[in-house]
Amino acid sequence: MPELPEVEVVRAGLERHVLGARVVRVDVLHPRPVRRDPRGPDGFAQALTGRRLVAARRRGKYLWLPLDDGDALLGHLGMSGQLLVQPHAAPDERHLRVRLVLEGAGGRDLRFVDQRMFGGLSVSAGGAELPPEISHIARDPLDPLFDDDDFVARVRRRSSGVKRLLLDQGLISGVGNIYADEALWRARLHGERPGERLTGRQVRELLGHAREVMTQALGEGGTSFDALYVNVNGESGYFDRSLHAYGREDQPCERCGTPIRRVAFTNRSSFFCPRCQPAPRRRRPRPVPLAVPD
Repeated sequence: MPELPEVEVVRAGLERHVLGARVVRVDVLHPRPVRRDPRGPDGFAQALTGRRLVAARRRGKYLWLPLDDGDALLGHLGMSGQLLVQPHAAPDERHLRVRLVLEGAGGRDLRFVDQRMFGGLSVSAGGAELPPEISHIARDPLDPLFDDDDFVARVRRRSSGVKRLLLDQGLISGVGNIYADEALWRARLHGERPGERLTGRQVRELLGHAREVMTQALGEGGTSFDALYVNVNGESGYFDRSLHAYGREDQPCERCGTPIRRVAFTNRSSFFCPRCQPAPRRRRPRPVPLAVPD
């Protein structure tokens, strides 16, 4: 699934190529990608037609394009979604689902392509500043308004494993499976380490590593393991060549040479070095005092 750096690359591409353009026609070629819009495919198309795209914003893994009437085009790429800026005359992509024909974007369309159709688009009423549908999602660590002190305090009050906390979109957004594993490797922390057993310094260092790895990924256009993640021009990112843990099962750890291990994690996988990131010791249950007969 595209994570924060990949989504930010797409947002920046939209900002460069489609701002100021007017939507002159909307073609919904499959209803599933607009399933979250209560107006249905026809209402979705009508709400966008004639509107001008005035900005490109992001919260975590969600993108939205504010419209000139105060509404917004809200999107999530899901597992395989792509937002592509293509010439009007370009052949339809195999998995093209929605096409916005634009005026004022150099003769180009904005196309939503999604093979697996877990992603989607909708029009958020009054959502230009922040769509209410995503107001519950926390800020991401690259947001200048992210509150480090609040994050540290909340992590240290939780008994869940720290990797689960990094993936909790109500606590911190945008950190997906890949960058969680990379940040934990850099911090030398096992993902099952409970938040309440971390020091404030450890949580701050982990947050710093998450910022660092995602910033580096942004600089390389994101992480692409297959052809499904691309930017608005259809180009892949290259950060997968810089990964230290994720996807490197049985390859030597670049710090100590121990083979990287993969374990199942909530229908996904976690990758870590068993030597650099030792598993937490289980706490022994307190003995229950035996009742002394009178």
